[in-house]
Formats: sequence, C-alpha cells, structure tokens
Amino acid sequence: MTEATTGTDWRAWQRSWDRQQEWYMPDREERFRVMLDMVEALVGPRPRVLDLACGTGSISDRLLRRFPEATSTGVDLDPALLAIARGYFAGDERVSFVTADLKDPGWPALLPYGTYDAVLTATALHWFHAGPLTTLYGQLAGLVRDGGVLMNADHMIDTATPGINEAERAHRHAAMERARSAGALDWTQWWDVAAKDPVLAGPTAERFRIYGEHAEGDTPSADWHARTLREAGFAEARPVWSSPSDSLVLALK
Repeated sequence: MTEATTGTDWRAWQRSWDRQQEWYMPDREERFRVMLDMVEALVGPRPRVLDLACGTGSISDRLLRRFPEATSTGVDLDPALLAIARGYFAGDERVSFVTADLKDPGWPALLPYGTYDAVLTATALHWFHAGPLTTLYGQLAGLVRDGGVLMNADHMIDTATPGINEAERAHRHAAMERARSAGALDWTQWWDVAAKDPVLAGPTAERFRIYGEHAEGDTPSADWHARTLREAGFAEARPVWSSPSDSLVLALK
C-alpha cells in the first residue's frame, strides 16, 4: 500500500508512534544514537541489519538516514505496526519486512538472508519470559556473522537496588503525567486512535486478537542479558548505554 492508493499519511503515523514512545522514554533518541554509533564502530557504515520486532520500523528509519548504503530486514508479527512500516517505506528497496512469530522455532527460515552484520532491537523483548528469550538469543547467535553484533535496548531491572528503582519510577511517572497533561498520548490512547482509522482498524483488531490487551514478560537485569548472550555463543557482551531504567546491551559474535 502507498499513501497515493490509500490516502493514508504514513509519515504522520510514524511520527505519532515516535511521540507515543517518547512519552515513556524521553531519552529514546539517545539510545538509538549510541546503537548506531556502535554499528558503525564494529561493522561499518554499510551493514546488513535485522531489525528485530521492528514495529513501525523506527530503527530502520534512523539506520537508513544515517547509513544510506545499509540494508534492513524488519521482522514483526503485529499487523497494524507492520502496515505503518510497509506504508512508510514503500518503494525503498533497501528495506523489506517479514511477518513472523519470534516464538515459532522456524521463523529464521522466513528471512531473505542467512546471516546479518547486526541484529538490532529496542523496547520489544521485554514481552518475552526468560526461557523463550534464552531460546531466541540462541537462534540469533546463529544469524549474526562472526565479527557481527546484536544490540538490545530495553527496560532492564536490577532487583538488587529496590530503593533506587522506586525513586526512579516515581520520578519518571511524575514526568509522564506532566506530559499527559500537555496532550501526549499513552499506549492505550494511541491504539484507540488507530482502531478508529479506516485503514488501520482491521489490522488493529487483528493485533489485539493475537496479543490480547496486555502482553506480559520478564525484565531481567542487564547483567542477565549479557551473561545469557555469552552462553548463547557470543564472545563478548555488556551494556554500552544505560539510563536509570533502561539499558542497551551489546553482544559481539
């Protein structure tokens, strides 16, 4: 689908998704910058990237603007977010999208390439419990070429610091309430708008049929992610960026 054929402003939907995500993560662009800095440092400016659980293609968008000679494969199961991604990137031969369930053992066979220079994901894998995430990391180790990288930016909780965690959460939620008062949409409100859109209403209904109202997973610490990635076959792994609530863990194959 293209904007010309559907009358849908996909760029506006992409911006709307970004604004909704920034309501939860005001430092979202900083984590993307560091992620792409490390892509350039470790695999260069022409990477073949797997944008894992890509949503609307936020990572691919920033990747291709910074590295025009990069290529990206976006993978997701969400039909509404994939509709936005496909509409937004329509006609761009550098990017393709695959509909796949990352909990299906056979999902890697759907990819157009057998290996990638980098696997990048953000704010998505917290929907997985530790067991399935461990399995996924093992699969991803087989998709990253030697010398390639995997980076996961997400909410990672250190349970050894409950006082710090509670103070950070209270401070963050107070800022979110101020932003809401200024007109920011939260997750539920954004999906309410999507459900009323003539083009996205059907994919949105399908999305909630697949996932339900709330998907619950685990949010283990950055140390857990780094250790699990090393056990999966990566040579090195550690956080390369963090905020009081989130971390970006990089694993080198």
